[in-house]
Amino acid sequence: LQTRTKRHRWYPKILKNQDPIVVSLGWRRFQTRPVYSIQDHNMRQRMLKYTPEHMHCHATFYGPLAPPNTTFIATQGATDKKTSSFRIVATGVILGLDKTIDVVKKLKLTGTPYKIFKNTAFLKGMFSSVLEVSKFEGAMIKTVSGIRGQVKRALSAPPGAFRASFEDKIQISDIVFLRCWVSVDIPKFYTPVINLLTEDKTWSGMRTVAELRREKGEAIPVKQDSIYKEIERKQKVFKPLVVSKSLQKNLPFKTKPKVETKRKKQLYLTKRAVVSEPGERRLTTLMQQLLTAQKESDKKKLEKKNKEKEKYLSEQAKI
Repeated sequence: LQTRTKRHRWYPKILKNQDPIVVSLGWRRFQTRPVYSIQDHNMRQRMLKYTPEHMHCHATFYGPLAPPNTTFIATQGATDKKTSSFRIVATGVILGLDKTIDVVKKLKLTGTPYKIFKNTAFLKGMFSSVLEVSKFEGAMIKTVSGIRGQVKRALSAPPGAFRASFEDKIQISDIVFLRCWVSVDIPKFYTPVINLLTEDKTWSGMRTVAELRREKGEAIPVKQDSIYKEIERKQKVFKPLVVSKSLQKNLPFKTKPKVETKRKKQLYLTKRAVVSEPGERRLTTLMQQLLTAQKESDKKKLEKKNKEKEKYLSEQAKI
């Protein structure tokens, strides 16, 4: 069943993907595990880990046949008597019956080169078998430095290695990654609730992961790789571009390197002494005196301004 679902505004939490819920659809009540998704602008059904807070999303799950536009409500559990909050977790409407719906999620694969031949490189660590490489032949890959490439063919050894071509030569220290979409299987779980939700507690459905952890007293597992850390990257120092003298002769003047090399001997222009005339010396002395007087005047103005500011602040503090 493909449905449009929204978390109930009175329910204090958001719903987790593939957590079991009890759905009341028509005269049937059943427990199922929905997969939440949202439709992108290109009609792709992108999986969501949690339901949006104030927005509709799609929920796909297994259930009985129901015509489109049939409304339903969902609760988290049928026999939980300790719930002090609002019990209805979500409401929705049936959009259609479609078994071929494809819900996808992002997948990012990384690999490293171990042999480089100009614009071609052999990569490993991204796939584990030749079959996986054959599925991604022609896929676009990219290095961290921004050089784009393409998956070409699988290699015989090591397992999962492949040949790739790039638009420029990559380095052995580069990390190559592939962004793709992978399909998510819809859990084939459907359990009818046949006791009409009575108080005898004879029916016990599937519990959520949070309830199981709460009963066993287990903490939420923390993956060390998922913890954000400060990234420290060494600054790469690239070799300077060296153009041979034979190539410089054939280049036009505008493209020739015009950076002068450091001279061992000083030129005549740098060694010669500059002797000014008496009129020029008097003019230079006058300008220096004027600049010194101007600096002294500015300094006195600044001191006077600072004193007035301190006096004003002290008066304001007394008020």
